Amino acid sequence: MDEATGTDKPLTKTQVLNAMAERTGLSKKDVANFFDQLGELIEANLKEGGPGTLTLPGLFKVKVQHKPATPERRGVNPFTKEETVFKAKPASTTVKVQPVKQLKDRF
Repeated sequence: MDEATGTDKPLTKTQVLNAMAERTGLSKKDVANFFDQLGELIEANLKEGGPGTLTLPGLFKVKVQHKPATPERRGVNPFTKEETVFKAKPASTTVKVQPVKQLKDRF
């Protein structure tokens, strides 16, 4: 059960802002501005040309992972032993979030 809401459901954006405002003594507007600025900071660090990673101390590390394109290739289906063609995949970019040790140790 969640302490802030008393339910098993995840917090909504409004509930997060209210909880953080209450815990920090800041106004909801200041907390919302903080999260907006944090989002911009993460975006600036993950954009192309940036370092590609950002660590929020005590919480998590966010990093960009670039996956290159893969060409179409032939292979064998291991179950039917029939020859098959695996489709080509375009290049892609994903964002990975990993908890840091301090966060892991809390659980």
